[in-house]
Amino acid sequence: MTAPNTRSSKELLDLITEGIQERKGHAICHVDLSDIESSGVSHFVICEGNSTMQVSAIADSVRDYLLEHGNVKPYNYDGYRNSQWIVIDYGDILVHVFLPQERERYNLEELWSDAKITHIADLD
Repeated sequence: MTAPNTRSSKELLDLITEGIQERKGHAICHVDLSDIESSGVSHFVICEGNSTMQVSAIADSVRDYLLEHGNVKPYNYDGYRNSQWIVIDYGDILVHVFLPQERERYNLEELWSDAKITHIADLD
C-alpha cells in the first residue's frame, strides 16, 4: 500500500474528485490551505450528497477509488454513524462529505475564506 504522502497533492486531489463524481457528489470545492500557517493540513476537498445514503456512498467511492487507482488508503475516517458529515483523512488532505444543511451549518469555506478556493463544476 502506498502511503498518502508519497503521491503528489495534485494527483490525490484529482483522484478524490473523480471518486466523488463517481457517485454524483456535487458542489465540489478545493480549499488550498497550504499558505495558511495556522492550518493543520494543506488541502480540504468539500462536497455534498443529497441523502445520508448518498453521503456514505460518496465517501466509500472516494476510499475505493483511491485504493483502486492510486493504491492509497486513508489514515482514518469518521462520521459513518449518522452520515451527515463524513471526513476522510489522507494526511495533508481532508475530504469532507456533507449533507447540504450540515455543510451550511459548519460553513468551512467561510471559516477558511482566506484560503484559495476552487469550485469544480458538477458533471450533470
